[in-house]
Amino acid sequence: MKKLFAIVLLAGLSLAIATGCRTSTPIYNVQDATIVTNSDKPATATDVKKAILRAGTSLGWNMKEEKPGHIIGTLHLRTHMAQIDIKYSPSSYSITYRDSQNLNYDGTNIHGNYNGWVQRLQQNIQSQMNLM
Repeated sequence: MKKLFAIVLLAGLSLAIATGCRTSTPIYNVQDATIVTNSDKPATATDVKKAILRAGTSLGWNMKEEKPGHIIGTLHLRTHMAQIDIKYSPSSYSITYRDSQNLNYDGTNIHGNYNGWVQRLQQNIQSQMNLM
């Protein structure tokens, strides 16, 4: 009986370890976040673009302007790659999933670290806007 209990315990522990390494959560997208500044004058599209570029670059994202109002951000960490679309205007911005590698994206869920990277980027964009 003790032997059977030990086998079941080891099997359960092995399963917990295997699935614990693949934490998967629903993908986090930012939809139409309002631009807020500490200034009395409204932000321009150029102000928003500069804040997004500074925020992403400072966090290790490679930021590339695809066209006015659209930036593609790419983050490489170890064997992982995350790519996002950032669409912006003078009044708001959105961050949406574009592509990834080695983040177990299944169409709905993704490795939990991805969401943390996007949330930090969102916070840093707001911090950059507050400096204006």
